[in-house]
Amino acid sequence: MKNATRLAILLLFYSIQASSQEGHRMSSFEKTLIPSYMSSRGIVVSPAAVVPPTSPVRTIAEWEELQALVVGWKSYPTILRQIVGAAKQETRVIVVYTTPDNPTSLTSYLAAGGVDTVNVTFLAAPVNSVWSRDYGHWSAYTNDVDSLITIDWIYNRPRPSDDAVPVVISNYLGTPLYQTTTAPWDLVHTGGNFMTDGFGTGFSSELVLEENSSLGGFGVNHTAAEVDSIMYHFMGINRYIIMNKLPYDVIHHIDMHMKLLDEQTLIVGQYPTGIADGPQIEANLQFILANYNSVYGTPYKVVRVVMPDDNNLYPNNGGDYFTYTNSSFINKTIILPIYGIPEDSTAIRIYQESLPGYKVVPINCASMIGALGALHCITKEVGTSDPLLISHQPLENTTDTVNSYVVNALVQHRSGINDATLFWRTDTLMGWNTSNMSFTGIGNNWSGFIPAQLVGNTVYYYIAANSVSGKSQVRPMPAPAGYWKFEVTGTTGFAESFTNEIQSIFPNPCNSITCIPVQLEKSGTIQVRLLDASGRMVQSIFQGNKNSGENKFFFDAKSLDEGMYFIEMKTSQGISTAKVAVRH
Repeated sequence: MKNATRLAILLLFYSIQASSQEGHRMSSFEKTLIPSYMSSRGIVVSPAAVVPPTSPVRTIAEWEELQALVVGWKSYPTILRQIVGAAKQETRVIVVYTTPDNPTSLTSYLAAGGVDTVNVTFLAAPVNSVWSRDYGHWSAYTNDVDSLITIDWIYNRPRPSDDAVPVVISNYLGTPLYQTTTAPWDLVHTGGNFMTDGFGTGFSSELVLEENSSLGGFGVNHTAAEVDSIMYHFMGINRYIIMNKLPYDVIHHIDMHMKLLDEQTLIVGQYPTGIADGPQIEANLQFILANYNSVYGTPYKVVRVVMPDDNNLYPNNGGDYFTYTNSSFINKTIILPIYGIPEDSTAIRIYQESLPGYKVVPINCASMIGALGALHCITKEVGTSDPLLISHQPLENTTDTVNSYVVNALVQHRSGINDATLFWRTDTLMGWNTSNMSFTGIGNNWSGFIPAQLVGNTVYYYIAANSVSGKSQVRPMPAPAGYWKFEVTGTTGFAESFTNEIQSIFPNPCNSITCIPVQLEKSGTIQVRLLDASGRMVQSIFQGNKNSGENKFFFDAKSLDEGMYFIEMKTSQGISTAKVAVRH
């Protein structure tokens, strides 16, 4: 009874303070509600719901097949209407609404914008805000591709109706629900600060560690290792990459500046040199590239997209946080935020070139970006209940004109795979050639071959598969309109040469993870040290062998006193130094 009374009081507060809930940032009033929120929250479906699944879990990547897209109808109706119009062409759209809205009024509003309700479901449930990405459910599968389950975190805002939406979605779908709501498995988190490759790698800013420590104010206190354990047991994340927060990103959600386009490709926002969050974004990225490979064991690929100014202003001097990475996959469509500025056309082109065959739907988000969010922030995907998983590392350009090109892929379905086929061609105006793929006998791997080609040919290809039960799937998902490609090239004959040099350190000034790029003329032993202004060693950053060419080293300035420091690099050819300033 006490909990019910607390919840009623809390809901009354929200009705009085409704205007505080439209932004991403937690208001000062909301901070006072956290103790009541934590004591009254937590709709526990059953004791089994608050412990991890007994089977291994795989959380879906955004580009996998969806059975629905969820939006919370609370703000920015013209933008939501455009989302519904684009998404319903690809999948069912679940519109979670609360009074005074109702199916009749919503249907009329959609129709006024030329959007019908075919493939649209209205689901009545209270919501405090529009930010369904942040408070929404997570779709995952047991044993990679078996049963669809729903994961529910503690939402990092004291908004009880929002926090209950994953339970509503799980009940609607009829999926098993697992909640990180009860110690020792309690976890506070937010969807905009998490992305995954679908194979156990997760990315977040260090906000997730802060909110689950004594600093978070939620009464949840976990070590980084305990956070890793919860993410592994509930979501199958076995490698959790945590990045430094950005100085000017108020909410510290990584979807505001980066996104995974596939298992090995990151699209990353780029500011002009030295501007706003640019130096820290770049330092975080270089830290990832230097320390982690993709699930394929190869370096991540990076696509750059501009972070545009807001009428010549950037977030460090009052401009809104314009971003093109806050986009959403919806099967063969990707919705992209634009702002009515010249850079929009470049962003559209970058997405089209990076994701051949996908329909890129631009939606103007200028009216909402001041609230620190765009399209990704207000949409949440629901994975299909019958996944046929295909994962393939695209072939690189080659000089080989003699041997066939081997195409390997992981192909998996709960009923087993009946057949897999490789489609390829060298002319987009010609039909597709086919090559049967064979089960390798190792894991769920299948292999096929494309015949050797002449120098100058470009090869376009995709993979199709059928399960024993009759399920069909292609990858890339828009195939045959979408495809992978590689070129058969000649040798370049060029060789690069470098001198030993410490290049521009970034960010500089710094206060957290900092990147030191260097160019080495020859492979050999190298020593990199951090010195204070008097020349005394503060930290040995690296000592050992490195190959010639570009290398990157890192240090963390968090615990350093403010002031001027020096980076010293010693090689067999001499000593180089560079200045770096620490400012907190």
